[in-house]
Amino acid sequence: MGTHIAQRIKDFNKDRLHQFLQLKYKLMAQNSFRFYRGSCHLFYDDLSKHKPFQSFPHTWICGDLHLENFGTFKGDNRLVYFDLNDFDEAILAPVSFEILRMLTSIFLGAQEVGLKLAQTRSIAKLFVDEYSTILAKGKPKYIELETARGIVRRFLLEVEQRKQKTLLNLKTIKKRNELFLLIDNKKSFALDKKLKKQILHHAQGWINKRKFSKYKHLARDAAYRVAGTGSLGLERFEILVEVRSATPKYFLLDMKEAKDSCISRRTRIKQPHWESQAERIIFTQELMQNVAPAVLTPVKFKRKSFVVKELQPVADKINLIGLNSLEEIQRVILDMALLSASAHLRSAGRKGSASADELIEFGKAKQWQKKFLQYSERYATQVKKDYQSFLKAYRSGFFK
Repeated sequence: MGTHIAQRIKDFNKDRLHQFLQLKYKLMAQNSFRFYRGSCHLFYDDLSKHKPFQSFPHTWICGDLHLENFGTFKGDNRLVYFDLNDFDEAILAPVSFEILRMLTSIFLGAQEVGLKLAQTRSIAKLFVDEYSTILAKGKPKYIELETARGIVRRFLLEVEQRKQKTLLNLKTIKKRNELFLLIDNKKSFALDKKLKKQILHHAQGWINKRKFSKYKHLARDAAYRVAGTGSLGLERFEILVEVRSATPKYFLLDMKEAKDSCISRRTRIKQPHWESQAERIIFTQELMQNVAPAVLTPVKFKRKSFVVKELQPVADKINLIGLNSLEEIQRVILDMALLSASAHLRSAGRKGSASADELIEFGKAKQWQKKFLQYSERYATQVKKDYQSFLKAYRSGFFK
């Protein structure tokens, strides 16, 4: 069984960059929750065998909804928001897929921080109840500084006060009075000269077409960027851009490879035609978020699809370990439920999604809740077993 799980993971990741794929496996070996984050495809492979869960209303889903895929960021209006923030696996799918993915993460994450099973069940039920309530009302909501509470409010305050200069000081180094990306071989890795030249040339062409402002923008430096868990091994770059104003300024871009959603082979729902996978990701993100991050654009580079966005001063993600009490955890779960339901309502009636009325009726119905909670609790137990199988194979050198 252990080799079976390990082989499924190896097969799924076989076309990724070897150096960074080894880092992904290392992170997945940390604990069962990190394993869950890095093996989204296993979840949907297994869920697809349970046909009753495919009979629920179709909606746009982010596809990898879990406790750490909510975070703070500055929108393109420069205000700070707390919202869903990862759409790599986004797709049109039964609404059940999204809820079950999130509930399983609650069972895994809450127990990782030492909560008892009864407390974890209570938190999972809290998510389902709040999600249903918001959906039944039929009106999307959002969280900004004025309406935030607890740790989310603290996150928003911190991000609002961060300056681009702080990020630049962490990510760059000055040589001969010129600014370059800092290569620390942890989060940033050097590119070979030919590839760097190609990326900078391509980025400059894209920048010239976009016309950010009246000032000339120059793509100055590029490096490999390491971030996240599930996407490690995909091509991802950070690009340093200089703004030639009276006082030269700089900002950073994130350029991330976009692959097909791992859910696409596990649903028969007809999907829209996309010019690229980046188009799919950005369409869903702009649809589901209240306000999208700054500079969100699809690009093609060397026949591959990429999502480009502004790299911001650390976008905080919720980590249950950092929460001080059960009450604080419950408050965060309520916020996550509100945002999840609101994201689905925003997508209502768009390109094959269920109408708002259908989602409202689903929210009012209660008979599905118990089945969802039971499945998620059972599957969290399965994830822990799969994690042990993976860990055994990892330690034996199977992935090398």
